[in-house]
Amino acid sequence: MLHRASLALAPIKRCLSTSVKDARTQALLDRVIRVDHAGEFGADRIYAGQLAVLGKTSVGPLIKILLCWSIWSMMVPTFYESENNLSPCALEPLVSIMKIILVPTFFFSNFVFVWAGTALLGKEAAMACTVAVEDVIGDHYNNQIRELVEDDPEKHKELLEIVKKFRDDELHHHDTGLKYDAEKAPFYGALTQVIKIGCKGAIWISERI
Repeated sequence: MLHRASLALAPIKRCLSTSVKDARTQALLDRVIRVDHAGEFGADRIYAGQLAVLGKTSVGPLIKILLCWSIWSMMVPTFYESENNLSPCALEPLVSIMKIILVPTFFFSNFVFVWAGTALLGKEAAMACTVAVEDVIGDHYNNQIRELVEDDPEKHKELLEIVKKFRDDELHHHDTGLKYDAEKAPFYGALTQVIKIGCKGAIWISERI
């Protein structure tokens, strides 16, 4: 009798197990795309602020390239969100409001200190900002890649290619910042650490909202 009952319940158990895994996968995808989209939005605001200050300097053309790249990168998660019915980050409207009223908060380092503050310290500080942000984001993308591979590398093949491309681009931006004298910025070590803490905090919060 117990054996028959166990056999009868087996399909239900498999169904429940599959449902739980599907829910976890959906939550993972939702988190990955939501945070990446908001992150690229934050990068867009950082480079826009730097361009306003340093647009006519020797690093102006470089910042324009980085800004254009962040705009393109922001469009990719947006398309993926709509195609897969994923939720945008709840912080995005707040980030937009902060842009207008210039409230010095740290969500995605999209605040006055990072927008224009580093640029006001000089082009080296602006590049130091790039190095700090891209270092954190590169590690973040690596963590996402590990999570997607652990969940189902074949199912997430397309998204993995996107995240890997983003990771490689961010690391290239990191190296570009070093090439353009980021380490010559005043208080380079302290400056980059503060920015990294802000980025990590913003990622932690956005993953949960």
